[in-house]
This record gives sequence, C-alpha cells and structure tokens, in this order.
Amino acid sequence: LVTRTSGTKIASEALKGRVLELNLADLNNDEDQSYKKIKLCIEEIQGRNCLTDFHGMELTRDKQCALIRKGQTLIEGHADVKTTDGFVV
Repeated sequence: LVTRTSGTKIASEALKGRVLELNLADLNNDEDQSYKKIKLCIEEIQGRNCLTDFHGMELTRDKQCALIRKGQTLIEGHADVKTTDGFVV
C-alpha cells in the first residue's frame, strides 16, 4: 500500500514495476471471460492514474483442468509475437 510521499521516498516510484493480476471479465464487464487471468505491469504514474503494459495471460486452474482429459498431456508453447505497429510482446 502506497499512500504518500515522505522524506526522500516518492510514492509514485514505489508503484512503478508492480505487476497486477486481474480477470479479463473485470476489465471488459463480460462474465464469459472470467477464466482468463491478465497480468499488467505499471509503467508510469499520472496523478491518480496508473499507465500499465501487458505482462502476461494465464488460464485459471479449473479451466485448464476442464480442457485436459484424463490420460492426455498439456504441451505449453512460448513465442515472441510482433504486432502490426512493430511492438514485440
């Protein structure tokens, strides 16, 4: 919890770099997407607003279990993706 600046510590600097984890349903007000967990990293503070950047996405454990049947295995893959504007995720 960061409340205010004191001495040489600046409150906004303590927030930078923190990773937030929340449901996609909370962001979009759509309960059908509640099984997706989104991670956002705080990049900049402007007044009382935090500017965030996408940090990752996961599925909830119950959704993963529903997708995998007994006797089958899960193969995970990681890839760097380049968007149309040239940003690498």
